[in-house]
Amino acid sequence: MNKQVVSDGTLGKSLDILDSVVGFGRAVRFSEVLEISPYPKATLHRIMQSLTSQGMLAYDEERHVYVPGMRLVRTARHAWNQSSLAPLAAPFLDTLASDVGETVHLAQMENGRVVFIDKRTPENGFKTMAVAGRRAPAHCTGVGKAMLAFMDEKRRAQALENQLYEPFTPATHTTPGTLLKELDAIRAGGVAYDREEHEQGIVSIAAPIFDGYRRVIGSLSIVTSTMRMAPDALEHFRPALLRTTAQIGTEAAVWPFPAAQ
Repeated sequence: MNKQVVSDGTLGKSLDILDSVVGFGRAVRFSEVLEISPYPKATLHRIMQSLTSQGMLAYDEERHVYVPGMRLVRTARHAWNQSSLAPLAAPFLDTLASDVGETVHLAQMENGRVVFIDKRTPENGFKTMAVAGRRAPAHCTGVGKAMLAFMDEKRRAQALENQLYEPFTPATHTTPGTLLKELDAIRAGGVAYDREEHEQGIVSIAAPIFDGYRRVIGSLSIVTSTMRMAPDALEHFRPALLRTTAQIGTEAAVWPFPAAQ
C-alpha cells in the first residue's frame, strides 16, 4: 500500500478502486491493484467482487484480469454526453484549429486538476501529448490558470489548496504568491499564457469558457512549440481564441455544465 485516502465509506472506497483499475489503461491483475491500493487485501477483494457483480468491472477468468465493465462504459458514455463540453464544442474546435494552424486543447477542471476533454491538431500543427481524460496541474498550464483566474473566490481557494507547485521547469510557479499575482494579471487581461511552465519548449495562450451565469465551466488553449513561434507571437491568436470561447459559452448556456472546481 502506498498512500492513505479519506473515503466516504464503502461508496468512497468503491470509487477509489474504480479509479485505480481504470487508471491502468489496460487489463489489470488483482495483485497490481493491491500493490497501489491503500486498502487491506480482504477489503479490496470484497469490493472488487461487488463491482464485478454489478457490472462496473468485468473479470476475465482465463487471463485472471479485470477491465471496466459494460455498465461502467454505459454510465460513462451518458455522463460524457451530459457533463463534458467536448460534444458541444467539437465544431468550434475544428474551425479554430483550421484557422490558426496550431493544436487546440479543450479542458475542464476537477478538484484543482486540469482534465483534458478534447483536442484538435491540424495536419501541420504541433503534436502534443494531451489526450482526452489526461490530467495535468493547474498552476503551470494555460488552461488551468485561465480557469483559476476567473473562478469565484471560494472555488479558487479550494482549487489552490490542491496545487502541489511541482517545479516542472525553471519557469514554473513554486509558491502561491507568484501564482496569485499572475492570476490577477490574467483577470485584467482576459487570457492566460503557459510560458514553458509545464514542459520546456511548449507554450500556449488560453481563455476561460463561461456559462450563462458567468461561471467558469472550462477553458480553451492554442498550443505550439518555441521552435515554431516566439511566445510573444501567441498574442496574434487572441481574437480567434476569444471568439471561439464565446461561441462555446453561448452554446453551453442552455445546459447546466459543472463549474470548474
